[in-house]
Amino acid sequence: MTLSQIMSNAGLSMYAEVALVLFLLAFVVIVIRTYLPSRRRELEETSRLPLDDGTVVVNPRSSAKRGRTP
Repeated sequence: MTLSQIMSNAGLSMYAEVALVLFLLAFVVIVIRTYLPSRRRELEETSRLPLDDGTVVVNPRSSAKRGRTP
C-alpha cells in the first residue's frame, strides 16, 4: 500500500474544506472591520506614523490668513 492510497482513504478532505471556510470567514471579517467608516480617523493617523518625528510644524501663512499672529 502506497502513501497516496493511505492518505486518500483516510478521509481528510473534510479538514481542508473546513479550513477554507474558516479562512474565508476570517478574511471577510477583517476586510469589513478595516473599511468601517468609524475607523477612518484611526487609519489616517496610523498611516502617518512612519513620517511622524514628533515635531509640530505651524504654517505661518495659514495663521496669517485668519488674522492671527504666529
